[in-house]
Amino acid sequence: MNTRMRRTAVTLAAAAVLPLALSACSDSGSDSAKSDSSSKASASASTSDDGMTGSGSNASADQPFGPACASVPTSGAGSFDGMAKDPVATAASNNPALSTLVTAVKKAGLVDTLNNAQNITVFAPTNDAFAKIPKATLDKVLNDKAQLTKILTYHVVGQNLTPKNLENGSFDTLEKSKLTTTGSGESYTLNDSAKVVCGNVKTANANVYIIDSVLMPSS
Repeated sequence: MNTRMRRTAVTLAAAAVLPLALSACSDSGSDSAKSDSSSKASASASTSDDGMTGSGSNASADQPFGPACASVPTSGAGSFDGMAKDPVATAASNNPALSTLVTAVKKAGLVDTLNNAQNITVFAPTNDAFAKIPKATLDKVLNDKAQLTKILTYHVVGQNLTPKNLENGSFDTLEKSKLTTTGSGESYTLNDSAKVVCGNVKTANANVYIIDSVLMPSS
């Protein structure tokens, strides 16, 4: 009888200890997993912070921005890298979205003027911007060199403007009248009408802001 009682006591003791042992193992494994997970998360965060090159807080302020930038070719003369190697009129001629502007610049005889200028800013209307003008009116302007020159030179400022300069600016254009800019971040408006759709595009002699409307001088 005593032997049986001793066996029963041992069995009960073992039964009591086993859950405690399993619990300890489980907690240890959980702590280890948590430690591993924390280490991995920390390493991931470190890699993300160090390698950030997109539009986050560490992104370069010198990069092109805006929704229309996505349509710019990734390589060749019409890419951002390609345009940076050419003076502005030549660079624009390699961008399919600016073909109407290039035609207008040629008709006005401004190719050499723009290519030879230094440290200028050009607000370049897209083909869609010119398409907003009734065809009869556009054709008339394209065949009036004096008026065309007036309009085109209104899109040029004789200094290199950064996005920061555009936040609340008023600038003299080559046409001699003023142009105003407002905005911040990656959203800018000219004369309360035209929007920058791809900004801060570098060429060899100019900073280019591609816009969605043609600007008209006040006089």
